[in-house]
Amino acid sequence: MKTSALHVRIEGRVQGVGYRNSLKDMAVKLGIRGWVRNRGDGSVEVHMVGNTEALQSLLAWCQNGSPLASVSTIHATELDDVPNYSAFSLLT
Repeated sequence: MKTSALHVRIEGRVQGVGYRNSLKDMAVKLGIRGWVRNRGDGSVEVHMVGNTEALQSLLAWCQNGSPLASVSTIHATELDDVPNYSAFSLLT
């Protein structure tokens, strides 16, 4: 399967509700590598690398996220260069 990379920004009530930890857990289950972090504007930013099917599954999960989250918008952009991440990390 082809490996792809996405840069994703998720807006809504996504900070302080366990969103990043839940996203990391789901990414690991799907075999996706990359990172997730909070942004100063209240959104969450993600770099994800994996096969297309796994990335689409994680994007679908992102729409609802953790139980206390309320996602309003997801911006996803495919990256031309695929980073060589070895794991999925929670950045601070």
